[in-house]
Amino acid sequence: MPPPADIVKVAIEWPGANAQLIEMDQKRPLSSIIREVCDGWSLSGAEQFALRYADGPQLYITEQSRGEIKNGTILRLAISPARAARQLLERIQSHGIDARLEALKELAKLSADPTFAAEFINMEGIGTLARLVESGTHFGEMLAFTLTAFLELMDHGIVSWDLISLSFIKQIAGYVNQPMVDVSILQRSLAILESMVLNSHSLYHRVAQEITVGQLIGHLSNQEIQTYAIALINALFLKAPEDRRQEMASTLAQKHLRSIILNHVIRGNRPIKAEMAHQLYVLQVLTFNLLEERMMTKMDPNDQVQRDIIFELRRIAFDGENDPTGTEKRKAMYTKDYKMLGFTNHVNPAMDFTQTPPGMLALDNMLYLAKVHQDTYIRIVLENSSREDKHECPFGRCAIELTRMLCEILQVGELPNEGCNDYHPMFFTHDRAWEEFFCVCIQLLNKTWKEMRATAEDFNKVMQVVREQITRALAMKPSSLDQLKNKLRGLNYSEILRLRQSERMSQDDFQSPPIIELRERIQPEILELIKQQRLNRLCEGSCFRKLGNRRRQEKFWFCRLSLNHKVLHYGDLDESPQGEVPFELLSDKIPVSDIKSVVTGKDCPHMKEKSALKQNKEVLELAFSVLYDPDETLNFVAPNKYEYCIWTDGLCALLGREMGSDLTRSDLDTLISMEMKLRLLDLENITIPEAPPPVPKEPSSYNFTYNYS
Repeated sequence: MPPPADIVKVAIEWPGANAQLIEMDQKRPLSSIIREVCDGWSLSGAEQFALRYADGPQLYITEQSRGEIKNGTILRLAISPARAARQLLERIQSHGIDARLEALKELAKLSADPTFAAEFINMEGIGTLARLVESGTHFGEMLAFTLTAFLELMDHGIVSWDLISLSFIKQIAGYVNQPMVDVSILQRSLAILESMVLNSHSLYHRVAQEITVGQLIGHLSNQEIQTYAIALINALFLKAPEDRRQEMASTLAQKHLRSIILNHVIRGNRPIKAEMAHQLYVLQVLTFNLLEERMMTKMDPNDQVQRDIIFELRRIAFDGENDPTGTEKRKAMYTKDYKMLGFTNHVNPAMDFTQTPPGMLALDNMLYLAKVHQDTYIRIVLENSSREDKHECPFGRCAIELTRMLCEILQVGELPNEGCNDYHPMFFTHDRAWEEFFCVCIQLLNKTWKEMRATAEDFNKVMQVVREQITRALAMKPSSLDQLKNKLRGLNYSEILRLRQSERMSQDDFQSPPIIELRERIQPEILELIKQQRLNRLCEGSCFRKLGNRRRQEKFWFCRLSLNHKVLHYGDLDESPQGEVPFELLSDKIPVSDIKSVVTGKDCPHMKEKSALKQNKEVLELAFSVLYDPDETLNFVAPNKYEYCIWTDGLCALLGREMGSDLTRSDLDTLISMEMKLRLLDLENITIPEAPPPVPKEPSSYNFTYNYS
């Protein structure tokens, strides 16, 4: 008979004594259990003790967190959080250097525990640490542990960053500005400044006064602190007032930030980790967001300066031909030229730029093309203006619509997503990456228009094809603009049609009743095949990142299904694993028979909490939770959409429920189509005898892999 749900069997350790094996009644007060344990070792003053986990982060156990204790957990009797905080506070203020160093080292470790942190903060512990830093008397390891403890304590959100003194900020900034500082101190100083900027508007201004972008760029040559430096640059960029962002961008350009990142980070001799990829993505987004003001600015048809830009486009295209002397003749000539330039409003083309987006950004792009790539611009305009067969590509209209499309694809004006690492290396290869990207795409549009032999009525169809060409090319992550051109060259209109036809095969083919019947017969076999593949992947296991306040101090955990499909094993890891993690290293487990359901997205408990990345859309799409008896949850955030589909499908298959992810639907359609083609091909090659009837062929077996993004 299984034990009651409220009873968990645990081992409790105490230094120098044999471990106690007890059955912990989760309905009893924790203080009562601790008193009983203390009595077992003849320890007095039970109120001065608490229970902690013996493995992993070794967190204190509270009435709120005790429900996470599982059967077989090893606990440790320790001094209570209040007592530990009091003792450490006394020791870090002692005169003995060795004693103080050991105390700070222990404090740095304990500060990650929210229960201990609350007690230490209540004793004015943060103020004590701040004074130690401000004194300027701590160096090396002692200072590193002090800064680590300070940052961990502040990250709990118990104390407002606005309470930090100016002298503390100056001291931390001083470490960043000094030429020779220990890497660990520099990392923590940069992380503290980043948190100040992100969490306090007033501290942003103070930090911005103490730290220059040039000083931060100087740290990018050090691979140990690159990520911290870029994160602080991004934080300053993100929180800067709008009128200062353009100024900051100019400073970054003057200091050659882009080329330094390209040479020392993207093309460096180390692989780019997830956090660095995220910071590069954030920098890319913030850089493109500088275009938002122009994107949302309408052209003023009465502004002569703006009208002169359109005149300049006409002049460059038509080689500055002498204008007629008469006003009427000049007006007629301008109207003809604006029509050849492809504007919708031939009389007053300024009206074409009054819609936002793309607003004046489209005109900026056109002028850049006309001045920097003049030969290309003239060729596109004259090539189309001389055509008489209604197949001319209207340059002006296309450029405006293309600019709007590129803004949508690159999400200009939207804030960065917390869980996204989608940066494009090619945008770091040119100082005018946006404009050059436009120039490549406008040439693609002109080429695709000709390949489609399009007319004005086909405008929207052409734009749809061009969007598909661009998004497919970007998904290949070209490392340079030249590589982008090569990718787009391979994605001509014929190739897009071929890809569309191939992808549509599973949706549109085989619609006759006999084929539909065959499909229905095959589907259960294919579903079982997919189910087994999903379960095999769960047996291999996956690594998941724990969501926290600071991404750079990443914590990981691993989960995998037992080979007999009866138990989910999971446990914390110090770093992301290379390959499979043995079951012995995964200390926790959940019997599959205890699992009640699997929930996803906003229904997950960890997505309902306020701290869950502010309900970030991308994180929501990757979140799922296992609900199991009695009322426990195991919360996941998948590293990508593929892993999300694999795990949610696999868990549903484990529980005997329908697998409903997009990946399963795609795999099902693809594999059914493959099997049907094989069977139909076999039928075509069969010579049907008079008797007996042919024996149906057994279904083929597959060994398939995925490339899902």
